[in-house]
Amino acid sequence: MVKVSVIIPYYKKKKYIKKTIVSVIKQTYKNFEAIIVYDDEDRSELEYIKSIISSDKRLRLIVNPKNVGAGISRNIGIKFSKGKFISFLDADDLWFNTKLEKQLQFLEKTKSDICHTSYYIIDSHGKIKGFRKARNHNTYTSLLKSCDIGLSTVLIKKKIFTSKNLKFPNLKTKEDFVLWLKILKKKYKIIGYDKNLVKWRMLKNSLSASTFQKLLDGFRVYNNHMHYSFVRSIYLLLCLGINFLRKKC
Repeated sequence: MVKVSVIIPYYKKKKYIKKTIVSVIKQTYKNFEAIIVYDDEDRSELEYIKSIISSDKRLRLIVNPKNVGAGISRNIGIKFSKGKFISFLDADDLWFNTKLEKQLQFLEKTKSDICHTSYYIIDSHGKIKGFRKARNHNTYTSLLKSCDIGLSTVLIKKKIFTSKNLKFPNLKTKEDFVLWLKILKKKYKIIGYDKNLVKWRMLKNSLSASTFQKLLDGFRVYNNHMHYSFVRSIYLLLCLGINFLRKKC
């Protein structure tokens, strides 16, 4: 059985982190390690995290000396990971217990290096509010105007990071969007597995819910990282915003 490394950045999610970690521990696929990257200069929740992971040797803890953000924390987790595959999980999201098993089977069946799944959208109380369907992305242009890949649904071979020198950029939001686009530009295909295996939590006070931050980072995706002109970057940002509003309706 190949090992999967699960990377979980942690910053002030005490209300949800235990259920998140339990959803990993309960996986039917047992050969994994979970790396929790504590990214908070306030150490008040550190002992709580230690108490959760103390009962399972597959759970590891890395403590950042200062707050560096979720993207950089994931890069740190990848650096110290030991698995052939990497999977990401945000500290307030949840996995169904067959998530890793079914995804690994799907990757083997399709002979793919990276895939993502469909997922449910839940609120702060765990109530299902909607869902997103996974679809195939064969070129980066198919993703440019609408980022439909749920970070906590992705399973990817570690060699993609090591052989192509790919990593998450230093953005507050949409750091995963940049990474998926760069992976697609390297001629990898991101295959969609249409099974709801994840619950993605939408919180009103989170960075991912900040409209201004999303717009700012969305522009940076196109202008700074994809190197498009100012006008094309604004056009793509408008398309991204329109598609987001359509999905909310």
